[in-house]
Amino acid sequence: MKKETIKIVGMHCNGCVKSVTNALNKVDGVASVEVSLTNEQAVVNYDEAKTTVKQLQSAVVEAGYEVIENVW
Repeated sequence: MKKETIKIVGMHCNGCVKSVTNALNKVDGVASVEVSLTNEQAVVNYDEAKTTVKQLQSAVVEAGYEVIENVW
C-alpha cells in the first residue's frame, strides 16, 4: 500500500467532502480515503499495482474540483 496526499481546491462544505470521498473510493485499488475540508486535501491509501496518482487526481477533477500538484 502507498499513501498519497492530494491538495484540492474548490471544496466549500461537507457535501464537497462527500463528493470527493465517493469519487476516490470508486477508483480500483483504493483502500481508504480521508478528506479534510479544513486542510483542503485528501489522504489516500491505495494499491500502486492497481492505480496511479494521476488516476486519483483525475477522479477528483472529474468530481468537479481542482488538484494542486506538488512542484518540488
